[in-house]
Amino acid sequence: FVRPAHWLVALFGDEVIPFELLDLQSGRTSYGHRFHAPGAIDLATAGEYAQRIEQDGHVLADFDRRKAMIEEQTLAAGKKAGGVAQINPDLLNEVTALVEWPEALMGSFDDDFLRVPQEALISAMEEHQKYFSVLDADGKLMPRFITISNIQSKDPQQVIHGNEKVIRPRLADAAFFYDNDCKRTLAQHAEGLANVVFQQQLGTVADKCQRIGSLAAVIAGQIGGNADNAKLAGELSKADLNSEMVGEFDTMQGIMGFYLAQREGQPDDVAKALYEQYLPRFAGDTLPQSKTGMAVSLADKIDTLVGIFGIGQKPSGTKDPYALRRATLGVLRIIIENELALDLRELLDQAAAQLGERIDANQVEDAFDFIKGRYRAIYQEQGIATPVILSVLAIDEACRKPLDFNRRVKAVAAFQQREEAQALAAANKRVSNILAKLDSAPPEEIDGALLEDEAEKTLTNMVVAAFEQSYELLEAGDYANVLEMLADLREPVDAFFDTVMVMAEDEAVRNNRLALLAFLRDLFLNVADISLLQE
Repeated sequence: FVRPAHWLVALFGDEVIPFELLDLQSGRTSYGHRFHAPGAIDLATAGEYAQRIEQDGHVLADFDRRKAMIEEQTLAAGKKAGGVAQINPDLLNEVTALVEWPEALMGSFDDDFLRVPQEALISAMEEHQKYFSVLDADGKLMPRFITISNIQSKDPQQVIHGNEKVIRPRLADAAFFYDNDCKRTLAQHAEGLANVVFQQQLGTVADKCQRIGSLAAVIAGQIGGNADNAKLAGELSKADLNSEMVGEFDTMQGIMGFYLAQREGQPDDVAKALYEQYLPRFAGDTLPQSKTGMAVSLADKIDTLVGIFGIGQKPSGTKDPYALRRATLGVLRIIIENELALDLRELLDQAAAQLGERIDANQVEDAFDFIKGRYRAIYQEQGIATPVILSVLAIDEACRKPLDFNRRVKAVAAFQQREEAQALAAANKRVSNILAKLDSAPPEEIDGALLEDEAEKTLTNMVVAAFEQSYELLEAGDYANVLEMLADLREPVDAFFDTVMVMAEDEAVRNNRLALLAFLRDLFLNVADISLLQE
């Protein structure tokens, strides 16, 4: 316990369990609320504790019940004020642990403070005073706050007045920082970043901003965004880290940049990008919505990933000081969920080129392998079977493009449910084993004149037709329909292996059949290595 314990009750039924703990001897005497009911409460049995401590002691011992009461009172107070109380789950838990007999009281503050970004005011109220804020129907902060008193006062207005006196200097501090920050442009704030080290080997935060801007411009150009705005947003992305507001409230990073950009008349998507650069901040968080925000967020995370891997500080075990796992998951989510046709491997190389001699460029491959591991984590969380994920991970081209990877995984997952899947997976496994044992690659063309068996003629015709039909589907990324079409190969493939001797004595016939198997395998490898689906 942070504070000294003053008494110790230990009962089993109606018997005291005798022992000493924290210099206290166990007994059956507890005490209630120090103002409402400070007297001793002798407990006859353990079972009566909760009722007696509430009835005679003015204490709600049940944490969950106390929490529910605080939430109910807070929401009711917000509604009475004409708004909606904002209940931060962490704050609710903290307040619940601070009070024994909760009483929600509504206070107010000067309207003038509303000129300050509401996130800063809310942060001041929550962090410093443990107050709940109230928003109007438009999501704007109202000049109200809700405090949870630990006493049922005979004169609640006195308690409210005291809390209003306490919150005013806190909000005044926030207003002071905001006013000071508004005296300088974002570019002026950014000047100080040349003296702030991002990472000793990777340079200053100012260096990083330049790299983010350049890479963001490239990304924006590829996703249909405004390259100039992306470059500007990237260069200003960390400017607010040098502001007084962020110095006082670290939760304001990105948010303060957004407000300063709006205030000085920067393009809307530049302002939004300064906030969206940090998205997603956690699993399930929202993603950047603007193209400029997507570009800056991706550029920032990719630069960090390549830089940290490039200096040999990749995550190990539970150690991930630069949150690279979270950043990589964010990169994949932004690309996949926003359906961005980006080549991630290409972006890693561009980030490495910008870092130049600061890093070992050979480590970029390790960074790419790290990304592959995050693919696995994403889809396992979605309930996709591991063999399905591994079948697509085996295709390097798919790993380069997250959106393409996503389409393949979903297509293979659906294909796996078909009755043909296991038979074709087994056949592909057999083909892989045969081809792996060859000393040299089979011919690149199938000679129709060397086809002897009816089964191999049928399979050849179907494979050739499938190649022709799949071309446009593959170009469109329609892997589901490619696999649906390939499912029709089950019977001719089974017939081929039942009746045809692949390793024929005639070398020309043998090589021709091996060429057919190579074509068959390539047909499936255009989507995934389905041999890995075999149970």
